Amino acid sequence: MQALLGILYHSIGGIASGSFYMPFNKVKGWAWESYWIVGGLFSWLIVPPLAAYLTVPGFAEIIAAGSKQVLYFTFLMGLLWGVGGCSYGLSVRYLGMSLGNSVVLGFTAAFGAIVPSIYYNINPTEGKVSFSDLLGSQGGQLVLLGVVVCLAGIALSGKAGMMKESELSKEDQRASVPEFSLVKGLIIAVISGILSSFFNFGIESGKPLAEAAVAAGYNPLYQNNVTFVVILWGGLTTNLIWTTILSIKNKSYRDFANKNSPIAKNLMFSAIAGTTWFLQFFFYGMGESKLGNGASSWILHMSTIILTANMWGIYRKEWKGVAAKTKWTIAIGIFVIILAVALVGIGNSLPIL
Repeated sequence: MQALLGILYHSIGGIASGSFYMPFNKVKGWAWESYWIVGGLFSWLIVPPLAAYLTVPGFAEIIAAGSKQVLYFTFLMGLLWGVGGCSYGLSVRYLGMSLGNSVVLGFTAAFGAIVPSIYYNINPTEGKVSFSDLLGSQGGQLVLLGVVVCLAGIALSGKAGMMKESELSKEDQRASVPEFSLVKGLIIAVISGILSSFFNFGIESGKPLAEAAVAAGYNPLYQNNVTFVVILWGGLTTNLIWTTILSIKNKSYRDFANKNSPIAKNLMFSAIAGTTWFLQFFFYGMGESKLGNGASSWILHMSTIILTANMWGIYRKEWKGVAAKTKWTIAIGIFVIILAVALVGIGNSLPIL
């Protein structure tokens, strides 16, 4: 039952993450950096402490009493993740929701799911699943198989994107993805995918904060909301610096006073996007409390995001005009990712430690 609840929570979080960029598509007349930082203020500064206050009212005292080392490394992981999060927005901008999410989250899934277990192989910690534990148990082997199958599905999705790029004219490509750029987008997506996995490492670094919340008598289901506040401070720092540089360089800070754009609507849609984005980790934290922060949690989260983003990509007609073979390739890729989710879920229900 705990595994089923974990899968449900991770799925809700994945749907939120895979959908959050859609409101940004409603923003008119603003540069990317303008709506990205408005959404980010809700994602990283406004909503996280509000969620923490509603679920763990004493979160500020827990953070204040936390070890400086724990706070430093948790913030640092958030800082590095912030680079990946910032470049994620650019990758979707240049590749579209389907291809952009598939490439970015493929790398994120692999690094975020496997690297922590390798770390615990090097630095054994009681109660933590190491790579050897995964290899030495039936459940762990199924989880690893799920990771491999997920990467295969992601590769198929990426292949479909490349087939699309070769089939459509520049005009057709830009009809669905206005700033489509395969090479630029792929480079940014790889960087984003690797660095985005640092959020998972941040959860590990901040685990003492979550444990302190449980020890203080708060519901374990929401324990990670304390950790998220610190991680997202790091993400806010990175994104604020980058968007400020772009705003000054492009003089896009004028967007906020541009009466030729729908300022109120742009602010509203950016706020909705940012709030929806945070919900992914609100529910991820709930799922993690049921499944643990191992390969299972991360791969389930990433896979659901990829599936949702591809559904939105189809809705937005990003695959309109391509050959039947290309459509079948993306469809098979999505099916393979669903299979990966099932394998990880089954593997997690079996004993690993």
